[in-house]
Amino acid sequence: MVRDSASSEDSPSLQEILDALDDADCRAILRETTEPMTANELIDVCDIPKSTLYRKLDLLSRASLVREQDTINPRGGRITRYERHFDDVLISMDEADTFTVTVERPPRKADERLADIWSKMGDEL
Repeated sequence: MVRDSASSEDSPSLQEILDALDDADCRAILRETTEPMTANELIDVCDIPKSTLYRKLDLLSRASLVREQDTINPRGGRITRYERHFDDVLISMDEADTFTVTVERPPRKADERLADIWSKMGDEL
């Protein structure tokens, strides 16, 4: 299963970002997730097998480029949707010739922060 998405304070490594962005399937997922989508929706629009999709979502999650949003299904259970979780990725080189990565994130709304808190509480029960 996909690892919990990182908070905006987490800093993925340069290599995690490069690995995710170097993958054609990951790039296809990122193009489609401007709005939250379920795994089944992503399988259909990206034409990726289910097992591959979850591996790619894990890669994107480790790089903090997508985040999971769980909602309650009125018919029971939870629905997980995946959404792109960055506005911009900047890779630069400093004066010491060291590469750095900066991931700019969209501002979080109060309801999103509250939903994350509730989701984490539910996981601990």
